[in-house]
Amino acid sequence: MNILMIEDNESVCEMMQMFFLNEGWEVSYKYDGQAGIDAFLEDPQKWHMIILDLNLPEVDGMVVARKIREVSSVVPLIMLTARDSESDQVIGLEIGADDYVTKPFSPLTLIARMKALHRRSDLTNVSSDTTTQSDAEFDVQTSHFQMNTKTREAFLNGKEINDLTPKEFDLLYTLANKPRQVFSREKLLELVWDYQYFGDERTVDAHIKKLRQKVEKIGPQVIQTVWGVGYKFDDSGDE
Repeated sequence: MNILMIEDNESVCEMMQMFFLNEGWEVSYKYDGQAGIDAFLEDPQKWHMIILDLNLPEVDGMVVARKIREVSSVVPLIMLTARDSESDQVIGLEIGADDYVTKPFSPLTLIARMKALHRRSDLTNVSSDTTTQSDAEFDVQTSHFQMNTKTREAFLNGKEINDLTPKEFDLLYTLANKPRQVFSREKLLELVWDYQYFGDERTVDAHIKKLRQKVEKIGPQVIQTVWGVGYKFDDSGDE
């Protein structure tokens, strides 16, 4: 992987460098927000993953995240946040971060999160690269909803749900592939984020919120909350 790490604490960067080298990853370090934006915009296609600290000099990490998402909705983005900044974590996820890791953190935890996110990104790229003219068939289809994993398109009542990030698409597919089945947050972390042993349920909630906003732009809400349990896909309300 080619990684852009935007982090003003040089000690953190030095700590992670050994682990990145051990994985065979190439990393470019930027120590303030503006430098991070400039590096990304210079060649957005170069980067396979962004590691972004929210507390940055020059330009705040939230602004950096927005700038990145204005250019690319698909590049994997992991935030580094202070342990007591719950509001920042939620806002960051809503802006478009795929995940976050709280400081202080274990390098092995960050590496594990990166690997899980990269695996999902690879699956997305394979699906896109194998698209053919015969890809009009849908992997998920009900009376009101269709989804094609090769073209990465989803439709509700014939209207496309636009601007889905890779994580939002995978989350929607996981739910819609088993209509009316209730998924706990823990199960969704395992299936969508590959987190079997660790993960924060707020990651799921934030992505569900963004996904619902995009669904509601074109039709009725099909992502339902089952209180005390989790979430399910149900478009039977259109019947």
